[in-house]
Amino acid sequence: VQLQASGGGLVQAGDSLRLSCAASGRTLRPYLMGWFRQAPGKEREFVAAIRWSSDSTYYADSVKGRFTISRDNAKSTVFLQMNSLKPEDTAVYYCATGPNFGSWNYWGQGTLVTVSS
Repeated sequence: VQLQASGGGLVQAGDSLRLSCAASGRTLRPYLMGWFRQAPGKEREFVAAIRWSSDSTYYADSVKGRFTISRDNAKSTVFLQMNSLKPEDTAVYYCATGPNFGSWNYWGQGTLVTVSS
């Protein structure tokens, strides 16, 4: 499985941005697809997740109500719509996939999101 994240950039606080994660190779339908982020000097943290095979979505409290994760199964692509961005959302965002929340087997290369105040 290969994951390619894209869509990062420099925006101002309050703006929106949409990240994409295209999966190629063997995409396992029961798996979770997730987004994580790592800010400078901080540990990587979970942002959101969705399953390929259901509509269940999961969010970190810090992004709930502002971020929306979705998927396009036909294109094997997962999106992260980020609205009302804050400077504290600045981070490198990674997509990942795995069978459960404790096992993220494959990771994308990361895309940088910078939110200026």
